[in-house]
Amino acid sequence: MSALIPDSHKDLLDKPVYVVVTTLMADGQPQSTVVWFDYEGEYLRLNTARGRQKEKNLARDKRVSVMFVDPQNPFRWMEIRGIVGEPTEDGAVDHIHKLSMKYTGKRYYGDFAPAERQSQETRIMYKIQPTKVLVSH
Repeated sequence: MSALIPDSHKDLLDKPVYVVVTTLMADGQPQSTVVWFDYEGEYLRLNTARGRQKEKNLARDKRVSVMFVDPQNPFRWMEIRGIVGEPTEDGAVDHIHKLSMKYTGKRYYGDFAPAERQSQETRIMYKIQPTKVLVSH
């Protein structure tokens, strides 16, 4: 992934930047959600719970767009378009805790979200393989 990302925008991968993920509804309409993210090697990683709209959309259509907006300069942005791989529950709870620490400084279940929520939802982690990167300075 880093080969596709210009050096001028690599800092957006490390900061706790809220990103907008856009998936496609069954009728082709875009659906966008603000999410936390991280990256591992050549993949962006996102996390959601089973039953949410983006999970349903990604099960049907693997195409996704992830928009980063620099919080210090909203005219500096990066869009990463890509394809999601198969979702996995393996490591997804640990991943949401890692994301929560990055963005809030707290564990997800028990600190950021109520502890009982962990038994009420199933977390899923997605890896996105970037196919195109667009940037604005």
